[in-house]
Amino acid sequence: MRLAQNKINLKRVSLGLVLLMVAMLVATVPTGSAEVKAATTPPKTGLICTTGTSPNPTFSLTAQSGYITLPDGNISFMWSYAPTGGTFQLPGPFLCVNEGDLVTIVLNNKLPEDTSIVIPGMEGVMANGVAAQPQFDTTNTLTSLTNVAKANGGSITYTFTAGMPGTYLYESGTDEGKQVNMGLFGALIVRPKATGLPVIPGTAYAYNRADSIYNAGNEYVMITSELDPALHQAVENGQAYDITQNHPRYWMINGRSFPDTIADNGAAWLTTQPYGAMVHMQPYDPSATSAYHYPAMVHYLNVGMLNHPFHPHGNHGRVIGRDARPLASPAGDDLSYEKFLILLGSGQTWDVLYQWSDEYHWNAATNPIPVTVPQLQNLTFKGGITWYSGSPYLGVQDGLPTGTTSYNQCGEYYQVWHSHALNEAANYDLGFGGMFTLQRIDPPMAQQVSNNRLCN
Repeated sequence: MRLAQNKINLKRVSLGLVLLMVAMLVATVPTGSAEVKAATTPPKTGLICTTGTSPNPTFSLTAQSGYITLPDGNISFMWSYAPTGGTFQLPGPFLCVNEGDLVTIVLNNKLPEDTSIVIPGMEGVMANGVAAQPQFDTTNTLTSLTNVAKANGGSITYTFTAGMPGTYLYESGTDEGKQVNMGLFGALIVRPKATGLPVIPGTAYAYNRADSIYNAGNEYVMITSELDPALHQAVENGQAYDITQNHPRYWMINGRSFPDTIADNGAAWLTTQPYGAMVHMQPYDPSATSAYHYPAMVHYLNVGMLNHPFHPHGNHGRVIGRDARPLASPAGDDLSYEKFLILLGSGQTWDVLYQWSDEYHWNAATNPIPVTVPQLQNLTFKGGITWYSGSPYLGVQDGLPTGTTSYNQCGEYYQVWHSHALNEAANYDLGFGGMFTLQRIDPPMAQQVSNNRLCN
């Protein structure tokens, strides 16, 4: 770990604190996808899939070292899986394949020790053409959960048939306490065949079930992880580290800590951390021809050693899958359920649907909020900067104190999503930060057009 605090990053921390206060204020108001190659111009928010050519997609990854930046100005030495021939990134690419594909992953190893890839829950994995097996040394001590790519230039090829659709972790199966903490992890999404299910433009299915439909344009991945700077410094310096003394200081989603979590995919200052974690949506639309008639999909994956209680403010979610298995009875009955706070267990994946409804349709003229709205002079805009629109009504922008800069674009709302273990909403024990992001709710398109102010 190298300390490099500077004024720019201090400003980013301040902006994060401002955004938090505004988000919490606003939260008090009631309130058959086709595969594509990794986008050269990524969407600002949402899942960026890296794909191969179905039915035989091939991915080439290289385990290598690099650095990431943290919101308090620190820089951390990391390991990760990068696309072979590409640049270092954390986490590894989000791989998307189709159910039944014969998938090949070639792992090249530039690290100074053996490493590997395991995909918990995926059956029938082969390594260099033979069944993948745990590895033992000459004393019969387990050295790896699967076959390895040897240190300093080794390579291994894993193949498997993509089985049950759903969300999978891929991560190192070698010295996991150390290597996964160092950053050797990513996400694998298996798309269902969805045979016989209705084809509705703009939607997709998570499983081979009609009730797993979601808005394909509102799909998100959130990988939670922890970072102990002492481990990373020890590895960088070639020193020993006792994993039983692991003490995380940074709490991350998709390899970023708040406020970097809400930055766009591909943010220019996060060159090795390409994936944002802000959920961006519009209110529920009763018209079945609208994409916003269907919920957003969030794929949660926890690669950390700790469990994380995670929840959005102002929204329940519907849990439809766990560990790449739909919540259904043997007879196919729907066993999904609504949940406010989900406990992301270590190593687990969850598939959860979210929809934001403008339940009360508050309107300043015809249906005003039946409580006293705080006067502007009672609000604090730290540093004179805010994302607040100046109005508690969706799609409305109003005046702010003279000298205040608002980044609100179109009267949108922001709601907080975070780990409810509040020590994890911090960067090196200083809040707010860490495992924390936002949900952005734009006004309906018709209202944007009526206002002559389009969100972007």
